[in-house]
Amino acid sequence: MNIVFMKRIFIYITALSVLAGASSCDSGFEEVNKNPVLATDIDPIYLFSNAEFTSAIATQNYQMQIVQQINTPYTGVLEGGNHNAVSDPNSNANFNSLYLQNGPVNLLTTVLYKTKDDPARSNLYQMARIWKAYVFMVLVDTYGDVPYFEAGKAFLEGINLPKYDDQKVIYDDILKELQEGTKALDAGKPIEAGDLFFKGNIAQWKKLGNSLLLRAAMRYSKIDAAKAKQYVAVAVDPANGGLQSSNADNALIAFNSTFNHPLANYFQGTERGNVYLGKALVDFLKETSDPRIRVIAVKYETPGNPLATAGAEDTAPANQEGMPYGYNESTIANAPGFPGKIGSAFKYSQINRRTLGKIDAPEFFITWSQTSLLLAEAVQRGWATGDVKALYETGVRAHMNQMATYDVLATIPTASQDAFLTANPFLPAKALEQINNQYWISSFLNGSEAWANFRRSGFPVLPVNNYPGKDPSVKDFIKRLVYPVLERSVNEANYKAAIARMGPDELGTPVFWDK
Repeated sequence: MNIVFMKRIFIYITALSVLAGASSCDSGFEEVNKNPVLATDIDPIYLFSNAEFTSAIATQNYQMQIVQQINTPYTGVLEGGNHNAVSDPNSNANFNSLYLQNGPVNLLTTVLYKTKDDPARSNLYQMARIWKAYVFMVLVDTYGDVPYFEAGKAFLEGINLPKYDDQKVIYDDILKELQEGTKALDAGKPIEAGDLFFKGNIAQWKKLGNSLLLRAAMRYSKIDAAKAKQYVAVAVDPANGGLQSSNADNALIAFNSTFNHPLANYFQGTERGNVYLGKALVDFLKETSDPRIRVIAVKYETPGNPLATAGAEDTAPANQEGMPYGYNESTIANAPGFPGKIGSAFKYSQINRRTLGKIDAPEFFITWSQTSLLLAEAVQRGWATGDVKALYETGVRAHMNQMATYDVLATIPTASQDAFLTANPFLPAKALEQINNQYWISSFLNGSEAWANFRRSGFPVLPVNNYPGKDPSVKDFIKRLVYPVLERSVNEANYKAAIARMGPDELGTPVFWDK
């Protein structure tokens, strides 16, 4: 990412905040006190690119722990999915980050307002529709009913306490927005080079829109097969622009030494000695002789230290041990095969801080690997045509090749990919399990999507986390996160209307497509 460009974005956003906070003035006062160098309007591409950038949020304390990829035994500030417990500071991360004043919802709503009637910004308008659909998929998949139609309109329309909308209605509108927005993109109209994903490339934005439509369509696989099939057909139709077809089509934010990845502190900073890989993930990678384990997992000689003084780095697959769930910092010593401690840190495997755990690691939102695997499932279900085995293998290879985006050290050689697919052949009788097990791996560090697809597909089959102090509403796995405490008190009437319609504001209440 261009550092100068990102600094310009934040300057413009700061200017917007100043404008938004301005109050009414006495007659003549405004003109006399006008700052001749202060921005009075903002090119909406800066708002859009900042919406892309701020869509990368820290979601480690629930999503990645629920799907048993990242673990910590600790209670207190790190507690959440590790113990199936309610923790407001951690469960409100998606809500607060995405609805933040300078977060994606508000920024995209403003972009849509400023470009709707401007033919010269038509492509930016459609791109904003597509990305807003992505943002709200994350919100609905996390909480269920959320503010949608009135969201982001505090400054534009004075709506400070937006109504919560029925999640089913939101998803219907998401499908509509994705379909219409993708179709309306036009390479013959001005291109928005300030776009952080593809520099405004219309062909790639069409692929992104269709790939996201495929993802949204597959969310209906448990509750409405006919609807899923209907929208899968639209998404895969080549006449509409097609799906992602290479890793160059991946939607991602490339962080750097100035703008660090949101999880940089979690893996490299003060929490580095408290965070480990989950047992289910490590065991799966070892059992399948997956070459990705060498670039994902490591045992440091002194795991609590910064990388420079962490000592020897053991990446041998046979030596990796994931931390089991169901324990806290005291009871973990009773876990079978407990490896012991080194200082205050445990001897379990951690994420490799030279590869996926780097401070400048990219954040992936929608990838060719995920899209290929979803298409493989759609074909397996008879909702699209194609070669399931070929699509499955394409999805696996795509993610293995995606590893090199983190660092050259994470490159998976073609020979290793071939060996993996030979040792783990595609079996039609186990197609859905294999496809979605690989989707779980492909979505590593993309916690929201890994958790959503786990709930939708039922794969991988994970051991139930029966932590003794878990929230009583959780029967097997967490189904949704609870709303922020502040939201319940400030927006009380709309909050109560939402739970009356949706069900209890509990971790065990499923979202609509998970029934």
